[in-house]
Amino acid sequence: MFKQEGYDLMGSAFEVYNELGYGMAEDVYQSALEIELGLRHIGFVAQAQLDIYFKGHLLTPKYRPDLLVFREIVVELKALKELCSDHDAQLFNYMRIARKRVGYLINFGRKGDLEWKRFIIDDLHIPQHR
Repeated sequence: MFKQEGYDLMGSAFEVYNELGYGMAEDVYQSALEIELGLRHIGFVAQAQLDIYFKGHLLTPKYRPDLLVFREIVVELKALKELCSDHDAQLFNYMRIARKRVGYLINFGRKGDLEWKRFIIDDLHIPQHR
């Protein structure tokens, strides 16, 4: 599911990591990745606002994943020494709220290589809005 798009996304992420290395702030990597995606003509939306509903009512809080790539892939970026299960859960929440089945968690903060995970939700429950 969206394998080629994932390869294209990760090619951009590896290019950013190879150029900048590790240890910078997350917003630096986000800006650089946005530039790289643009140079490769890969469509994306940064910080897309996702509405959250409860029993048909729009809630005030909004989720904002770092990137929505190819209109179908939710991307969460980190710049940490290591990822943990909380980061996985954050991405899963974004994917569920955005109703997207594919997500990538990309960590630029690890020394030596880019850390990343690909997630697929097969049983995506799409809530009904009234």
